[in-house]
Amino acid sequence: MNKQRLLLSAAAAAFVAFGVAAPASAETLNVVASFTVLADVVKHVGGDHVKVSSLVGPNGDPHEFEPSPADAKTLNAAKVVFVSGEGLEGWMDRLITASGYKGAPIVASEGINTRTMVDDGKTVTDPHVWNSPVNVKVWVANIEKALSAADPADAADFKANAEHYTKVLTELDSYAHSKFDKIADDRRKVLTSHDAFGYFGREYKVNFLAPLGFSTETEASAAKVAQLIEQIKTEHVKAYFFENSNDPRLVKQVAKATGAEPGGELYVESLSKANGPASTYEKMFRYNVDKLAAAMAKSS
Repeated sequence: MNKQRLLLSAAAAAFVAFGVAAPASAETLNVVASFTVLADVVKHVGGDHVKVSSLVGPNGDPHEFEPSPADAKTLNAAKVVFVSGEGLEGWMDRLITASGYKGAPIVASEGINTRTMVDDGKTVTDPHVWNSPVNVKVWVANIEKALSAADPADAADFKANAEHYTKVLTELDSYAHSKFDKIADDRRKVLTSHDAFGYFGREYKVNFLAPLGFSTETEASAAKVAQLIEQIKTEHVKAYFFENSNDPRLVKQVAKATGAEPGGELYVESLSKANGPASTYEKMFRYNVDKLAAAMAKSS
């Protein structure tokens, strides 16, 4: 009996020792994402196997981001780098050159059914794909593939995490439909700072009007602002929103001229800080849906 106990104790000790040693021996991937929304999705797919850094911080604007020497150092140390693509990160090529990073960034938006838009007389691809969770499912598949290639030993975990998070995205899509589908079509109109909600609008049949184009780096002409004001009056747009990462002055100017009421702040291109209302993609999307639906219901 004592011998049996001794064997069991030895086995238990070996099990505990193995359990403690296993995580230390497993590889933790050093991953960099271009901005907070993408970084959060990478974290959900990578789980405990990744350490993710976001170049653009909370409440930051990925259009106007100016990389620092510290960002170059962060990029140089990365095993995998993710960008959304479609022209969002115009500064990334310069940063890669400055950092000495040898790999090619993974374009998370590869394979998404993109939409085009006219900006300053040019037809461009709308880069704001993440404002539809249907598109983020494509992100998830691309992230899983890239992480599995970089760390094949943990591929099964990446797959399980991706499947779980894809279900979360399906629930978010259903949640948005449950809010907007019952609102009359002619009430699904809002004013925002810049044209970043195209995919959201396409998915849930919401018409977003904005004085700026797809990038906050552009400036709205007086003629365009005047035209927008007239359109808002004609279409009886009742609510306006500003964005956490943008200057709200222009949209407030347009709202004042049209009588549109403030609907609050939306999180469009950046998550909030950890203690804010949009610290994850899931929280961000639900928050935006709730704010927009409440403003439309109020105006009906």
